[in-house]
Amino acid sequence: MRIAIVGQQDFGKAVLEAFLARGDQVGAVFCAPEKEGARPDALRAAAQEKGLKVHQFKSLRAPEAAQAMQDAGADIGIMAFVLQFAPQEFVTIPKRGTIQYHPSLLPKYRGPSSINWPIARGDKETGLTIFRPTDGLDEGAVILQKRTPVGDDDTLGTVYFERLFPMGVQAMLKAADLVVAGKHKEVVQDESQASYEGWFREAEARIHWANHVDAIHNLIRGSDPAPGAWTTLNGMKLQLFDSRKELVRTFGAVRGKIGEVLGIEGGRLVISAQGGRIHAGKAKLGDGKKLAAADLVASGALQAGQLLGN
Repeated sequence: MRIAIVGQQDFGKAVLEAFLARGDQVGAVFCAPEKEGARPDALRAAAQEKGLKVHQFKSLRAPEAAQAMQDAGADIGIMAFVLQFAPQEFVTIPKRGTIQYHPSLLPKYRGPSSINWPIARGDKETGLTIFRPTDGLDEGAVILQKRTPVGDDDTLGTVYFERLFPMGVQAMLKAADLVVAGKHKEVVQDESQASYEGWFREAEARIHWANHVDAIHNLIRGSDPAPGAWTTLNGMKLQLFDSRKELVRTFGAVRGKIGEVLGIEGGRLVISAQGGRIHAGKAKLGDGKKLAAADLVASGALQAGQLLGN
């Protein structure tokens, strides 16, 4: 088949390479322009190395973008990690239309941070959806879905890089084959089950020690590695990673005050919380490097008895 890819970064590059590896033709590649000083876009660089036609329009609404898609002569458009708005007059140009990847089980978790939120909320399952892009954000008909469990200690990093990324690449190939062959089904999303979530950024990643240990553990996991769940230590930002939780069963098992650093156990920083303790394997203080928690304590920058978030 002949495709046009719209996307960016490592996921877009992986999808491009997967189609090329099996002999598909690429009529054009569309990438968002890099911001000044940003590292080169991985998809753009890979496409140019392979001698493919690359377009970087500030807006896919531009008439030039539609003309470029027309010139691509694609059987199907492939949207792999796209942050630009793609209007219907652009995505409907390929002969079989366009399909898009989204890393959640739509209609749940529509929006730009759909991997963070289910982990931060303690969901036991997430997944990915290949769907038809419409002018509504993540609202189009579903073509294919894949599910994956979320373990108690899974993080944004493990869920995405170990499952949703490789599963997503293969799902794009399968969905494209089904659509081009006319063997796919399109299922309208159930609006009664829909939810929209905005960006999961620094403000959303702040730890509130009055929350239950379950909520804090989930927040750290959903922020790991980015944006990094954080608290404060003497006015400096302290980010926590690689969380484990320990529940307390009796009042007598409670140690210290809420948010108090209790020390190092098994190489992990132990912090008291409502209903239990957080055991963080790594931490980053201020502008310093991310370190093993034991190394940060050994440096003297963090000591038992200190209160976090005060």
